[in-house]
Amino acid sequence: MRKNIVAGNWKMNNDLSQTELLINELKNRTKTSNAEVMIAPTFTNLFHAFGVLRNTNIEVIAQNMHFAENGAYTGEVSAGMLKSIGIKTVILGHSERREYFNETDELLAKKVDAALSKGMRVIFCFGEELADRKSGNEETVVGNQIKNALFHLNAASYQNIILAYEPVWAIGTGETASPEQAQDMHAFIRKTLADKYGNDVADEVSILYGGSVKPANAEEIFSKPDVDGGLIGGASLNADDFFAIVNAF
Repeated sequence: MRKNIVAGNWKMNNDLSQTELLINELKNRTKTSNAEVMIAPTFTNLFHAFGVLRNTNIEVIAQNMHFAENGAYTGEVSAGMLKSIGIKTVILGHSERREYFNETDELLAKKVDAALSKGMRVIFCFGEELADRKSGNEETVVGNQIKNALFHLNAASYQNIILAYEPVWAIGTGETASPEQAQDMHAFIRKTLADKYGNDVADEVSILYGGSVKPANAEEIFSKPDVDGGLIGGASLNADDFFAIVNAF
């Protein structure tokens, strides 16, 4: 049975003291959650966050990684390095990585392979821009992003894949896809998986929605049958808001 998941992507926010403060506000408030709870601090704070949250139900995850195991890649971090400090899940393909760092589907396929080879879970992100939505090409764009980066995998690999649909036009803009729009796309994503791997695989993969999820809309979005949780940006930086979203389940 697929899991309900709420993952907070902190992006390039919070120094060490701010990270510690937010963690302490969160760690005692999610004990009875019906969702799997994750947070993704910056690289500099991962090890500290992991230590503080080691015996809680909050998993500390990474925001990105390189596809190589080691080498002359200044400023990069490998899957093995993340595993060595206890990190078992990584976000890959976020729209900001695609836009600002020119990450392609082909590059992301290599990153996915590297993470899976180390036994890590991947939260794989994808989604259309506003022009794609207005032109009616959103399903083509989303389908191609999934196929190009993930369809070389075998069915068993999807035990370690979490999908995160993030309409780019709804990230940090205050705009949000309606619950019906989110459900329609999530259903399309699940059908895309089913067409390739069969219903048994498709029904077990958690698909998260990422795009300005807030306490006010989380419950309605999460109530949709193919929406299994959220990848939360700005709202995850506020303990009350993040807890309310987690509690929406």
